[in-house]
Amino acid sequence: MRLLLVEDDTELSSSLHARLKREGFAVDIAANGVDGEFMGNEEPYDVVILDLGLPQRSGLEVLQHWRQRGNRVPVIVLTARDAWHERVDGFKAGADDYLGKPFHFEELLVRVQALIRRNLQASVPDQKLDCCGLQLDEEHQQVTTPEGTVFDLTGTEFRLLRYFMLHPGKILTKSRLTEHVYEQDFDRDSNVIEVYVRHLRRKLGEWRILTRRGQGYIFIDPAKPEPPV
Repeated sequence: MRLLLVEDDTELSSSLHARLKREGFAVDIAANGVDGEFMGNEEPYDVVILDLGLPQRSGLEVLQHWRQRGNRVPVIVLTARDAWHERVDGFKAGADDYLGKPFHFEELLVRVQALIRRNLQASVPDQKLDCCGLQLDEEHQQVTTPEGTVFDLTGTEFRLLRYFMLHPGKILTKSRLTEHVYEQDFDRDSNVIEVYVRHLRRKLGEWRILTRRGQGYIFIDPAKPEPPV
């Protein structure tokens, strides 16, 4: 999952960036409202963590501008613990959730995961995603095959497989996969996606991921026919 963190506190943003990456997220950072608003409009994020007290442009203005443009990206706003009026203003502007500072990372993580699940309209009981005979354990970053074999996944393998499992049977271009798996400074012309596709094929079977030349990849659902060429 790809996440945008808009926060001007460099110490906090650095800490959140490192911990969210360990949880399997690709994280982009903006340190002011102007950059955050631009990035939120240009990139297909799965969720945004937005501080309201930003320089150059307030988080509230950023959120209002996104919603006015029809940008429905899920947003968690960060507010001062006692600023109840900020929470009210944030919800009126279109926020999906809020968290008061200071907060525990574990609570932020649970809220992010819940918001992503809600937005995808996917049922993920006990932080497990079931698709195509596979079960993806999000908490431990493991996948279980229909035969009961359990494979540990690297962070990149986990993000890539999760995105495949959320879009079975669909043609996914390399650029679309890269946007959701890697961070903004990654070289999107590289062949690294192909490398990790090969890793997943070795673990799950060559037939699981079909290559469509000039189009992208398809994660095969045995219960459904392949899309037409």
